[in-house]
Amino acid sequence: MFDLDGTLVDSKLDFSLLCQLLGWPAGTAILEHLQTLAGAEKQQALAIIEAFELAGAKNACWMPGASDLLQLLRQKAIPTAILTRNTRQATMLCATNLGLEVDLILTRDDCPAKPKPDGLWQIAEQWQLPCAELLFIGDYLFDLQTAANAGMPSCLYRSAQNSHFAAQADFVIDHFIELHQLYHR
Repeated sequence: MFDLDGTLVDSKLDFSLLCQLLGWPAGTAILEHLQTLAGAEKQQALAIIEAFELAGAKNACWMPGASDLLQLLRQKAIPTAILTRNTRQATMLCATNLGLEVDLILTRDDCPAKPKPDGLWQIAEQWQLPCAELLFIGDYLFDLQTAANAGMPSCLYRSAQNSHFAAQADFVIDHFIELHQLYHR
């Protein structure tokens, strides 16, 4: 199972810019802060967030090796899924534009947003597999927390910007070729 932005695809989302557009302090947890708002203020913020996500989805490109890994997993009949904090609309736009094929996609429109574990539990239940036998790969703290909250191993897709999360992951990769080599045997 994979996170989407920053893991499988680069949507070039600048969350500091989004906070600035919203008039919120840099580093604000976007979806969590959104839930504290009400009425017109919440609707206005939601419109800005959704437009931001759609723009990112339109401009998304594959992370190095991600497409090849998904193709190999499909050939090996290994089920794949995406769990993302994005909207379904933005996620499907990205998937369509890139030809991204996985068995299951869950967004914040389908289940509580990460780091709540509900999405991972839903995928495990649908696949009829215990969480301990699955792996969630992501690039951010919320991904690692979600896996831990679900009782599932996590894998950090490490970059220069997120290496400080490595100690909280069960596994760390720097490129998808590392997983590709495991399954290519």
